[in-house]
Amino acid sequence: MKFIAAIAALVVAAVATAQTIPPITSCATGPTQIAITAFTLTPYPLCINQMVCASGTGTLSTPVIQGAKLAITGRYLGRLVYTDNHDLCTLMAAQTPSFICPLPVTMTSITACVLVKPNAPANATNGDGGLLFCQTANGVIATNCPP
Repeated sequence: MKFIAAIAALVVAAVATAQTIPPITSCATGPTQIAITAFTLTPYPLCINQMVCASGTGTLSTPVIQGAKLAITGRYLGRLVYTDNHDLCTLMAAQTPSFICPLPVTMTSITACVLVKPNAPANATNGDGGLLFCQTANGVIATNCPP
C-alpha cells in the first residue's frame, strides 16, 4: 500500500543560491509509522508569506488518528530559530474537504500545504504519540518572491 505523506521539511539557511532542492532524508532516531520513499516540495525555492505544499510517498503502518501533529522547525548553526506546529488532520482536510481522521493505512494520496512564515526538519507525531515521520534537509531556501 502506498501513502502520500504530507510534510513541509523547512530548514533555514543563511546564504544559499541553488535552485534545486537539497536531498531530504529521515531525521528519525528510531522506528516511524510512515516509511517515506519519495518527497517533494512545491514551489521551490519556498516563498515567504506564500503556501508551500509537501508530498511524500511511503508505506503507512498504522492509521493516522485525531491529534496527529506536524511540527516544522528551522535551525541555523545548530540553534533553533523557527518553530511552527499544525494539526495534521486539519491540514489534510484543507486539501480534501471530505477527509476526516483517522487516515486508514490504505490511503494512497494526501497533500498538505502550509504558509511559509517570515522566519522560516519537519516531523509528525500521531494522536497516540507515535512518531509518524521525521524529514530534514540542509540549505532549504526560503526567499521573498513577487506576489
